[in-house]
Parts: sequence; structure tokens; C-alpha cells
Amino acid sequence: MVDSKRLAVATMLGVVAFLSKAWLPTPIDKMFIVVQALTFALASLIVGGWGATYASIVNGALLSVIRAGFFPFSLIFSVIYGSLIDGFIRTFKVRSGSQVKTGRLMASLALSTAIIGLITIQITTMIGLMPIVPILYIIIFIVGVLNGIAAGYLTSLIWNKYLTHRLKTSKIKFQNS
Repeated sequence: MVDSKRLAVATMLGVVAFLSKAWLPTPIDKMFIVVQALTFALASLIVGGWGATYASIVNGALLSVIRAGFFPFSLIFSVIYGSLIDGFIRTFKVRSGSQVKTGRLMASLALSTAIIGLITIQITTMIGLMPIVPILYIIIFIVGVLNGIAAGYLTSLIWNKYLTHRLKTSKIKFQNS
């Protein structure tokens, strides 16, 4: 069971992800997802299990409100992305006690970003939401994956150097996944 403090933190992380994307126009927002990847990864580490998925639901719901023309895609793609992050963090066994393994976290976020990038590019061009501009999508994909790698590194740094120690002394308990 998830306690209310961890749920509140995950909700705030979802709002931060939303704020980092809300001001960027589509498709540019697909390239600059470092904050979104970082906040979803932190939500997964703090809440455990489905933390990134929960934060992504908050993010996707808020994006759907301001980008009504892209509903339900904003919500669906965000939830898939959060689920991928949760799944890869568990699959790669990123957690090692209270610390995280930087390389595994970077790989988790890079793969999650690559997969969601390919899915969104394929679906949005297939249904005609976005024009087919191959060079633009290659650039978006490459920059997106690099953002995933950077987010993995930054998340690891934030978690291992700061949050691990702060959470030990606070009332928020670690969720081992």
C-alpha cells in the first residue's frame, strides 16, 4: 500500500513533468524530455512499483487539458512512458539497497525513451497528426534518447548523493521494488 506522503510526492513530480513540457510546442517537446524522464524515475524510486506510471497519469491528464487537440494521445503516450520506466527500473534491478546503479538507470531511461519515441512517431504520422519529415524525426529520436541518458545520470546523482540521505531522516519510507 502506498502512503499518502509518497503519493503526494509522486503527484508533485507529475506536475513538474507537466510544467516542463507544457510551454514547448509539439513536436519540439518530444526532444526535451530530460525533466519528464527525471521526475518519472524519481517517482518510481520513491513510490516503488508503479510510481512513474502514477506520475505519468498526472502529467498526461494535465497535458490533455491544455492540448485538447491531442487528447487522448497525450494521456496514453505519457502513461506508456511511465509504465516503461517502471518496468525497466524493475527489470534492470536499478536499486541496490538504498542506492541506485547509475549505468542501469541510464539504460532504463534511454530504452524507455527510445521505445516511446518510436511509438509516438509511428502513430502520430500514421494517423496524420504530424507530417512525415524523416530528418526531423531522426533528430527528435536521437536528442530524446540522449535526454533519457542524461536524465538517468542526473536521477542517479540526485538519488545517491542527496535523496537517499534526506529520505532516511524524513518520515517518507523507502519503497523497495
